[in-house]
Amino acid sequence: MTSNREDSQSEVLEQKLAPESEKDNESTVNWQTPKKPMQAWRLWVPLLFQTALIAAVPAQSVYTYMTGKTVILQTAPVDPYNFLTGYYQTLSYDISLPNNLKKLPGWKELPGTIIPCQPEQVEIENCKEEKKIDAGISFYVILEKPKSSNYSGRPQPWKPVRVSIKRPSLLPENQVALKGKYNGWRIEYGLETYYIPEKERDRINNEISKAQQRQTEAPAQPQPFVVEIKVDERGYAVPVSFWVYNRNYRF
Repeated sequence: MTSNREDSQSEVLEQKLAPESEKDNESTVNWQTPKKPMQAWRLWVPLLFQTALIAAVPAQSVYTYMTGKTVILQTAPVDPYNFLTGYYQTLSYDISLPNNLKKLPGWKELPGTIIPCQPEQVEIENCKEEKKIDAGISFYVILEKPKSSNYSGRPQPWKPVRVSIKRPSLLPENQVALKGKYNGWRIEYGLETYYIPEKERDRINNEISKAQQRQTEAPAQPQPFVVEIKVDERGYAVPVSFWVYNRNYRF
């Protein structure tokens, strides 16, 4: 009799506890909401964008190399001991220097500040106003092919004939517009630094040193160091090779 009574009480107790247990389970299930799967496009769109940016640089260079016009630039005198640093070579050109362009047509139309003559300069000499262009502006240098294409076995450099803030159109066949940017003290064309194999560094340094020594002895002769580039219709350029006297080195 006592056993039946205890069984009955146990059943009643289990019935009371059962709803509370079910509520706890429901609460646990509702709290752990399943996460939605990440949409694939959020992953591959940024990857595609980064890939496109990386591929755009060599693609632009390839386009310029394939479609561009061959132009020869005259380098400015270089220190052969500083010319090659590590695996890279650094160059400057005649058209990198504002003093070599400021007398060309179009220079005074570039954004900048007119520098008037000082009173003492006017009294001493026939001073002319100068134009200091603003740092950071981009413009175009129009280069013209020389009538004689070769000199002592190397190509002749093209000559700057004018500058323009806007890209010129319908240029003659013997002219090209090269885009540059003024950094505050010189004009850069994206043609200033090149990679060169280590095994060729010493030989090139020696060639440059000898060439410039000869040029010092005969200053009337043109600088014996020119660079061959390709310039496309947008004004962008890529390097192709450079000449030290009649020796050619490919980039």
